[in-house]
Amino acid sequence: MRRWGGRGSAEGFRYWSALAGLLVPLVLVAIVLVLLLQAQPALSRFGLGFLTARAWNPVKQEFGALPFLYGTVATSLLALLMALPVGVGVALFLAEPGLPRVRGALGLGVELLAGIPSVVYGIWGLYVLAPWLLEHVSKPLTTRLGGFPLLAGPARQTNLLLASIVIAIMILPTLASISREVLKAVPNGIRESSLALGATWWETVWRVVLPAARAGIFGATVLALGRALGETIAVTMVIGNTPVIQTSLLGPAYTLASVIANEFSEATGQVYTAALLELGLVLVLLTLVINLLALLLVRNTGRQLA
Repeated sequence: MRRWGGRGSAEGFRYWSALAGLLVPLVLVAIVLVLLLQAQPALSRFGLGFLTARAWNPVKQEFGALPFLYGTVATSLLALLMALPVGVGVALFLAEPGLPRVRGALGLGVELLAGIPSVVYGIWGLYVLAPWLLEHVSKPLTTRLGGFPLLAGPARQTNLLLASIVIAIMILPTLASISREVLKAVPNGIRESSLALGATWWETVWRVVLPAARAGIFGATVLALGRALGETIAVTMVIGNTPVIQTSLLGPAYTLASVIANEFSEATGQVYTAALLELGLVLVLLTLVINLLALLLVRNTGRQLA
């Protein structure tokens, strides 16, 4: 029987692999170019002022991205503040030895959480979390602490805080899974040396393991931020969808992804459509930069620990 292989097969496989490898960056470049070309009417009319303008009035042909940039960044950063301590705590529990059955169940739960569709998170947030948050958190806060700008009323059932909580739950699996792999990559010899010197488990984790994995955990955080920026359906259902800039966490907001999902099918006129496509271009570029930064940080940590 003739054995498959040979120099010709190896050369063909190498060229095929190179072509497949080039396909991904070519698709990314094509997406950016198409968005750039289609957004030209808005780019030529508004220029860079589009990014700093606050007005969004399709009837008057007034378009500005600042309210959506604010809503996107605010919800993502607030979600990270909530998800980071929980995600790192879960990662530590999964990466460090002890209670294997509990670790297995928790790891399975994290993986299942990652597989839930975004629309399910949105439905749960809208019909379960939103009423509870309004009655037990938002209204008491506005009544007692409404003088603070961050907690000013009136309380709304769908608001920036609710959207941030939903996003935090959605990015938790990403943050926990990558942080766990980074923590597991820390050599056991470092842990054993610290314990042999008389350090407790907590001292070893806090002073040895976490500093060694710090850059990788930061990379996982940035990667989770990249996912948070692009969340669409769930956020659209719970954020209030109002293009305003306000300091209160209990008021409505709008994100780049949400406004595109809500208004693209109803956009009439070349400038209106181009403005939405320019928002998409901003979102794509922002997400690409953040994801590339995260991958570089995680890979650099892997090389250092190796």
